[in-house]
Amino acid sequence: MKPDEKRHHRQRIVAISLSVAVSAALMAVKFYVYWITESSAILSDALESIINVVASVFAFGSIILAAKPPDRSHPYGHGKIEFFSAGFEGALIVLAAIGIVKTALPQILHPNDLPNLGSGLPILLGASAVNLILGIGLVRVGRRTRSLVLVADGQHIMTDVYTTAGVLAGLFLVSQTGWYWLDGGIACLVAVNILVTGGRLIHHAFSGLMDASDPELLEEISRLVTLNRRSAWIDIHRLRAWRSGNRVYVDFHLILPRNLSLEEAHKEVTDLERILRAQLAGATDALIHAEPCIEPDCPTCAHDPCSLRRETARHQSIWHRDAITAGTHEAEHPENPEDGTQEENPEDTKEEQTV
Repeated sequence: MKPDEKRHHRQRIVAISLSVAVSAALMAVKFYVYWITESSAILSDALESIINVVASVFAFGSIILAAKPPDRSHPYGHGKIEFFSAGFEGALIVLAAIGIVKTALPQILHPNDLPNLGSGLPILLGASAVNLILGIGLVRVGRRTRSLVLVADGQHIMTDVYTTAGVLAGLFLVSQTGWYWLDGGIACLVAVNILVTGGRLIHHAFSGLMDASDPELLEEISRLVTLNRRSAWIDIHRLRAWRSGNRVYVDFHLILPRNLSLEEAHKEVTDLERILRAQLAGATDALIHAEPCIEPDCPTCAHDPCSLRRETARHQSIWHRDAITAGTHEAEHPENPEDGTQEENPEDTKEEQTV
């Protein structure tokens, strides 16, 4: 594990440990406020806090497991546990929203008096402020250390802040008007808001488990190979990349001059893999498939001198994300079925730049 990754791992552990401890303490505070006020809205807020604690404990375990290196049973590592954790947390948020509605409906239909609101609301406000600081901190640490689990846990806690804010607003209005049915009405509105957040987390987790494209990662790789481009690297296609915990997996096809020796071609591939490992955040596993050039590549090949060149180099392909993630070498230069020669695809839209 790289020094940066070790530091990030420590930061993740500290952050999620703090999340578990603070969430448990705030849960106890909210149940105390419910006990003195008998508010269904506050009860719904306290019920969501139980899910916060459970989700944080689950996230703690997933961070520990995701940091384990690949082994025989899991050759691609254990990083996808983070997507399971995020999906689990999203599902818990959805369940919390359903529970809030069920708790709030009786208060709407049959409103009850709410005692001790004056003493309970300041306590709830203080708990919300602590939660806000914790949620923002978790999201920031999660993004800095590239931890989906921390980001998801922070967003979950932020939904708890929104819940508490809604409850506070509703109960303040109740205290001013005596409209006790608002206690349940505000709780239902907050439930809708956190339901949307839970749905987004589930969608994000599903995308990760299905190895959905990561545009940000693909852009970063495109930029790296362009900045470090060599004349022997004629073209790149079929780029695929995905994150799994703190690991990054990359594979693509690299077109090299066909007159390179096996040793020279291996060196070019190894050098490019080393660049990716050094400059991409996280432990990087790169797999590069080397392909020999063909005659139609000559106009886009900057490798010189070349004894096999049949046409002067005029331009190079621009390696932006769309260009290097699509297509194959053969598809770009299909064979003529009648004479066996190869010709350029007239529909090829890959951008080019003058050499």
